[in-house]
Amino acid sequence: MGDTPAPAEEYDVLYCVAERQPREGAGPLPAHPQHDGETLEHRHQVSDRRNSNERGSDTSSGRGEPGVHDANRRRRRGRLSRVGGRSERGVFFGTGAPTYGDPLGEVLAYHAENRGAVAVSVGLEAVKLPLLLLFVTGLHGLVQRRGGAGADWSRLAVAAGATLSAVFALFQTTHIAVVLAADGLAEPTPAFELVWQLHAAAFALALPALGATFIGAALATHASGLTRPWQRLLGVAGGSLLILAGAGNLAIADGSPLLFVGVAGFAAWLVWLVVTGLRLIRGQG
Repeated sequence: MGDTPAPAEEYDVLYCVAERQPREGAGPLPAHPQHDGETLEHRHQVSDRRNSNERGSDTSSGRGEPGVHDANRRRRRGRLSRVGGRSERGVFFGTGAPTYGDPLGEVLAYHAENRGAVAVSVGLEAVKLPLLLLFVTGLHGLVQRRGGAGADWSRLAVAAGATLSAVFALFQTTHIAVVLAADGLAEPTPAFELVWQLHAAAFALALPALGATFIGAALATHASGLTRPWQRLLGVAGGSLLILAGAGNLAIADGSPLLFVGVAGFAAWLVWLVVTGLRLIRGQG
């Protein structure tokens, strides 16, 4: 009995074809041509599997089909903007909220599972809007009572604050619509995608309105002697960053890392509010 091994290929099991000896007095055994056919077919399967593995490695590295490359690039861009988006939008939504660069499936799942948390966030935002208007209006009156120096800048702060409140109202209205639309949906629909895009556009357009409010308030308080020079510089720099980020509103609404510029301006706004508020409460300036 002799064994004739077939050529071994990568990732495969070695096949052996055995030839049996005929018994005495018996005729020759019939030929088995299927062995040769199986061996040839097996080689084709090995070649196809190797080619498939090579294509898979190219696709995973972004060198495959153009559609896959674009999807990988979009995922990388979403990861870059994820930290910045959640840092700023977490103030309104809470931690773990999806960014505008995340897939719609994740957006739908988040709002379907966290309806209560989003409801609390939207309710708090309804309280923040009148507080913002009260702040800029009171600031304008304080500047007027101190001789009117910086009154023009305080008027800018009031007008920009009113615009910001209107944009934020649209921002939260579309957010409520997203939550309501997510209830009962198994997968995103074109209507759901449209509402989410409107929500993203409202957020991006709120950035320059906040920047104008910041600059007007910072210059008005400094001109009337209420704040120190470094607070004016902080206001102008932070407000300029917000306006600069708002100029790229289309890219931000699409999940661009340009949102990091707006995050820096928003952080400066929070610092200025805390420092200026404590200074006014203590009666300094």
